[in-house]
Amino acid sequence: MSAELLEWSAAGLSMLGVWLMTRRRMIGWPIGLVSVALYAFVFAEARLYSDTLLQIVFGGFLVYGWMSWRHSAQADGLVSIVPLPARRRFIDLGAGVAVGLALGAAMHTWTNAALPWLDAMLAAMSLVAQWWQARRHVAAWWMWIVVDVVYVGLYLFKSLNVTAALYAVFIGLAVQGLRRWSAASNAPVACPR
Repeated sequence: MSAELLEWSAAGLSMLGVWLMTRRRMIGWPIGLVSVALYAFVFAEARLYSDTLLQIVFGGFLVYGWMSWRHSAQADGLVSIVPLPARRRFIDLGAGVAVGLALGAAMHTWTNAALPWLDAMLAAMSLVAQWWQARRHVAAWWMWIVVDVVYVGLYLFKSLNVTAALYAVFIGLAVQGLRRWSAASNAPVACPR
């Protein structure tokens, strides 16, 4: 498969997977698994090694999220949204920054990575967003919006134009996810009698 076709395939599957996540549909998880596998190859070729590692870790998070959502599915097949406690938010963000700095230092020191610090911090914050998404927190979408905006610039800089366009679409999908998940978290829950 050519590099261009690989990138287009990864982009298409990623978009579909995120779109399904905004609708709280479980089928988004396996589609996401295929897309991260393809993107691992795309990013390795572009020497974005933190993003390559991120795809591998995303694979683990996607399996975790899929299992987590299966256990919390409602009768209609959708998952419920749960609040993110403020203390947990700060712990997770602190862990993300620490991982980003450590990964950035490693990539800067031991590889020829392009933009090692930025790439590493974006990878770490993406993991925080993915963790929150797997745990069904609305805050995941806020994090995705911020991360995706920066990723658009990074990918344009690296001439990964298809991926930059994909991440621009991801911003719109994240806004849609934020709206849908916020509405779902505020909806009254039917209690059994």
